[in-house]
Amino acid sequence: MLPPREAANILGISYPTLKQWIYHGKIKSVKTPGGHHRVPESEIDRLIPKKFERGDLAARRLHFRKISGRNQLIGRVVALKFSGLLAQVTLAIGEQHITSIITADAAKELRLKPGDRAAALIKSTEVMILRV
Repeated sequence: MLPPREAANILGISYPTLKQWIYHGKIKSVKTPGGHHRVPESEIDRLIPKKFERGDLAARRLHFRKISGRNQLIGRVVALKFSGLLAQVTLAIGEQHITSIITADAAKELRLKPGDRAAALIKSTEVMILRV
């Protein structure tokens, strides 16, 4: 469960927009005993692909058409572990998680952090991570 500001940041929308989505039922939320909204991760995952399906030119530019690999799974970074020259990146894609080992330099260059949108590009036995 994510606070609305964090959910808005992940979705790339403003906090007021997210609140309106909650009030109009476009996104489901749960209220805490204190009356604060929390957005389930499944709702975030449900909405991420829609951002790429819209006619939004900026979103389409991010959809990686310059890359030959077509097996792209878009999700968000849920874990990132560095160990020497390597980094372990775990993405949540729907209800599933996928983990890839990439170089630490690549992860740093991408400036990956938990909550970032990213795509796993799957080619044969390799999984590559691309920040979106």
